[in-house]
This record gives sequence, structure tokens and C-alpha cells, in this order.
Amino acid sequence: MSHDQGQEKLVRMANQIATFFMSQPEAERASGVATHINKFWEPRMRRHLFDRLDEGADGLMPLVVEASAMINRPPPPAEAGSRNATPKSI
Repeated sequence: MSHDQGQEKLVRMANQIATFFMSQPEAERASGVATHINKFWEPRMRRHLFDRLDEGADGLMPLVVEASAMINRPPPPAEAGSRNATPKSI
């Protein structure tokens, strides 16, 4: 699956979550979307969601965009090779 296909799938999933929460009281909608994504999406998925949001949120429902302020943004992926790097002494 290409990066674009993966992002499109995440957009579709985020929008499905938002569609479900549209049936909830308005005051609970955005927090419901954010709570669900924080609870069930792994950091890589949330990182891709934020990539889309940072690129202009193309295709995302306004409720997902609103909820993004409450979604935990994961740190950027570790640089390649840094896991096995030995600390350097000064």
C-alpha cells in the first residue's frame, strides 16, 4: 500500500469516527473523536493524520479538524540508526 493510499484510508477512518460522533450532543462531539483516536490509533497512524492536517486537511470533515486540537501529536519518528547509536562522551 502506498503512502497516499494509507493516508486516504486514515482520512476515511477519521471521517467515519466523526460521522458516528455527529449523533452525540454537540458539546461532546470533538472530544469524543479525539478520545477515540487517542485511545485506539497507534502513534504512526496519528502522525499520518497530522501530516494530512498540516498539508491543509484535504478530505477531512470539519469535526476531525476541530478534534485535532485534542489529539495527542506523536513525536517525529527517531532518526535512522539512532536506536543503536552509542552515547558519545565529551
